[in-house]
Amino acid sequence: MAILSAAIVVVGLLCLADLLLTFGVIRRLREHTEQLAGLRGQDAPVTGLADGEIPEPFTALSTSGEQLSGPAGLRVVAFFSAGCSACPERVPAFIDYLRANQIARDSVLAVITSSEPEPVSYQEDIAEVAPVCVEPLDGDIAAAFKVRGFPAFCLLDGAGSVSTFSHEPAELPALTATQRR
Repeated sequence: MAILSAAIVVVGLLCLADLLLTFGVIRRLREHTEQLAGLRGQDAPVTGLADGEIPEPFTALSTSGEQLSGPAGLRVVAFFSAGCSACPERVPAFIDYLRANQIARDSVLAVITSSEPEPVSYQEDIAEVAPVCVEPLDGDIAAAFKVRGFPAFCLLDGAGSVSTFSHEPAELPALTATQRR
């Protein structure tokens, strides 16, 4: 009987220790949830070229067969990823930005990073307003702009240097008539 009582006490102590550890884990998870929620409220920095930097020259072939080179002549460059859940949501705002600012198609480039051969669902929508290039994650254009987060939108000034880099097309400044090409 003494052995049975000792076993019950040991099991009870183990259950109590397990319960205390579980409460500790739950508390830490709540802290992390609050921290993540706080980060979502902040503007996450876009990883790319800093304001004033000039992207490296690149050449690419668009999905329609156009030979493209840059950054000379480009005004807006957008980066999307096939595996990005936020990218399809930003496409309408990107298209609206281009149309509202009357930015010419030949001044825009859209880059979609994908390892799959089939096009993404929003590729045709973008192709109506901009040439589209599909490249791997470590492709030449993304490397020239040092992009590591998607979606990313880059506004270039007349000299070809970065004016604004953002995750939101709505955060790009409106262009004056003299700034449009």
